[in-house]
Amino acid sequence: MIRAVPRHPLLLMVVSAVCFAVMALAAKLAAAGLSGSEVAFFRFAFMLLPVVAVPSLARKALTFERMDILLYRGLFGGVAVLLYFLAIEHIPVGIATLLNYSSPIFSVAFAALFLGERADRRLLLPLAAAMIGVVLVAEGEGTGGWLHLGVWEAAALCSAVLSGAAVTAIRAARRTEGSWSIYGSLTVFGLIATAPFGILSFRAPTPRQWLMLAAVGLFSVAAQLLMTHAYRWVTNLQAGVIMQLTVVLSLLFGAILLDDRLSPLQLLGSALTLAGVIGVVWLQSPPRAVE
Repeated sequence: MIRAVPRHPLLLMVVSAVCFAVMALAAKLAAAGLSGSEVAFFRFAFMLLPVVAVPSLARKALTFERMDILLYRGLFGGVAVLLYFLAIEHIPVGIATLLNYSSPIFSVAFAALFLGERADRRLLLPLAAAMIGVVLVAEGEGTGGWLHLGVWEAAALCSAVLSGAAVTAIRAARRTEGSWSIYGSLTVFGLIATAPFGILSFRAPTPRQWLMLAAVGLFSVAAQLLMTHAYRWVTNLQAGVIMQLTVVLSLLFGAILLDDRLSPLQLLGSALTLAGVIGVVWLQSPPRAVE
């Protein structure tokens, strides 16, 4: 029998996706005068505030069973955010988010390697569609020759690879760890990963930039906690499909608020990538059975 997932966790995942999109927009606005690495560093600094300010949350963050999994989640996630924010600084926010959110393509391999999940041969078609879409998006950005990724498109794609590993670690960690220990691992190791680059490129933020940085931190906290909490109930399929809402919203925010214009090639690539990613999570995620 199939066990229905409560609507509440699905709604939390939707709100998380919206928060991630608003975070990306705020990061883009902050990166207009600050480096992407500095914005990433302040994101984690703001994320640390709840743990530091509330002793009970600090205790929850320090309560864990599998430090190794939390280490993987924190390091992979921290470096992924650094690369993602560097990409946001240099290319349209929608394109950076699209490339970053192709992570389910790579989580297939990580899930097979670390969680023992079998990869379906039918994944080849959506995987190919998603990868062709990524190439078309990068080519439409005018990065050089055919089949050539620019530096910042490549950075966003690398962030997707690491995000795929981080999401796999989250799924493994939720078997034994609480939301706050997973949150704490990302925050601490994210600070470690971004601090050297953020300090080297530091510029004193203006009041408006501080407001954008605070928005990045606030929406990051909300998005991370909602997503991590919801993963206890939602399937990989449901999470993977819902989180693509972040991509759609980021593309819309870029077009409407930042005057980003996508070429026909990029629009085709975006559609192929979204379809391929959804196809991957659809085939990779069996129904949740009654326990």
